[in-house]
Amino acid sequence: MTMPESPRHEREPLDAAALLASVAGVLPGVAALRYAEAGVPVFPCVTEGKRPLTKRGFHEASTDPRQITRWWACWPRANIGVPTGRVSGLEVVDVDVHGAIRGFAAFELSRREGLTDRWAAFVRTPSGGVHAYYPADTERAQPSWQAARAGIDFRGARGYVIVPPSIIPTDAGPCAYALIGSGRGDAVPVDARALRHFLDPRPARPLAAVPVERADGIDVERIARWVEMRDEGERNRGLFWASCRLIEAGIPPDRVRATLGPAAERAGLPAPEIETTIRSAHRIATGAPAAPTASLVTGPASRPSSGQVLS
Repeated sequence: MTMPESPRHEREPLDAAALLASVAGVLPGVAALRYAEAGVPVFPCVTEGKRPLTKRGFHEASTDPRQITRWWACWPRANIGVPTGRVSGLEVVDVDVHGAIRGFAAFELSRREGLTDRWAAFVRTPSGGVHAYYPADTERAQPSWQAARAGIDFRGARGYVIVPPSIIPTDAGPCAYALIGSGRGDAVPVDARALRHFLDPRPARPLAAVPVERADGIDVERIARWVEMRDEGERNRGLFWASCRLIEAGIPPDRVRATLGPAAERAGLPAPEIETTIRSAHRIATGAPAAPTASLVTGPASRPSSGQVLS
């Protein structure tokens, strides 16, 4: 299955809060059909998880009730994924809570700056964080990104989120995504570029290119751009290949992290996964353990998607 022929924003305006409220407490298959009836494409994800069950992930999201019925007949307890951006009419700012990372302070600062203050709905996430829903920008595709140390992720083009009433296990037991508040009725799209610059100011280009340790003519910047363009399902494997390629060319691990880390973040990989993948590549390429690192990306504020899950 493919995405709907016309993006969600070309149809009737979406009342995100009302839609999210309508799925509270219903079975996943019923909720999936309600999203589809509202023109929001969905796809199944693993039970109590975020990984897509379809081969091409969010690229196969559909509003076709027959397809959705078949999916949830096959996987009755599957969680529900929704692609973000213009295709669904929804973009999401994810306020993370992971260990010491808590994004609420950064979100409040951005709200005071007028960057995130006009949301359509708030959804509680099982981790204790929040998904703030906004209408998608109809003028431009805004790519997904993460401002790691701020604890804020943005899910737009080439991203997806897990939506209510999906369930994720926690230390306290299974917990559902749930609507906890709606906006004032004047929701507007987030200026994702301005928000990222506010949360995570950085040079236009991440770190200078690697010096002429390119004994075999390797083009480091081109490889970094290639990593940045990987889609869901290709990102980790692409980062691993690129890391091995650079390490085999004699480029030190810290340079590999500084060059490929930001590119992998922009592709939607979380920082822990980026770090693990680069260390694994180092071990494979050299037969030695990777050197520890304090952080993946230089700059005042940065860190770990689902995959771009937004989720």
